[in-house]
Amino acid sequence: MADRTELRSIRRTNLREEAVSMLRAAILGGELEPGSIHSAASLADRLGVSPTPVREAMLALVLSGLVEVLPNRGFRVTVIDENDLDEICALRLMLEVPAIALAVERASDASLNGLRTRLAELEDAAANSDVSAFLVADRAFHLELLALAGNRRLVRIVAELRDQTRIVGLQSLAAAETLEAIAAEHRPILEAIQARDVAAAQRSMTVHLEHTRGAWAGHAEA
Repeated sequence: MADRTELRSIRRTNLREEAVSMLRAAILGGELEPGSIHSAASLADRLGVSPTPVREAMLALVLSGLVEVLPNRGFRVTVIDENDLDEICALRLMLEVPAIALAVERASDASLNGLRTRLAELEDAAANSDVSAFLVADRAFHLELLALAGNRRLVRIVAELRDQTRIVGLQSLAAAETLEAIAAEHRPILEAIQARDVAAAQRSMTVHLEHTRGAWAGHAEA
């Protein structure tokens, strides 16, 4: 009996995590639009699972700021306005730029191989105007860079902030031909880290974050 109980628990957890992943992708990819309202039952039908793991997944996304609870109605995809984007950008500048000093101090040459791979994936996705692949590689690059600083909570907080900004402006990226420009800003960050030049890496990260503040909102910037 103990073994069967454990297996049911594992299976349920996997369903919840799969639902979180699929629903997050649907929100960030624009399939579930900002302001749209969804019940757990309707989303469960679309995913082909029972409502329970979907409800649990949506509650997890509430904590990430991607959706909000509407009592007796379901869940609404969060609407992000310009003020929200300003606040998120300011927080990212406060967190990510200083963290580079720790990343440079603690990263071994071997640990930078993952960033080189992510940069290649990012540039390939940009060249092919593949927004979905670009998002995956961009997220991985930044979070893996932060992970080098050795603070898991920092990585989690920045991941949530990044996801919130991705709710808006995604479909305009490829059309505005800004993917390659954004991808190109990652190379000097990595090159400065490889050279152990903290000041240059922090300058490049600051420029990048300030530029993407407009790009993610759908405004192309020089």
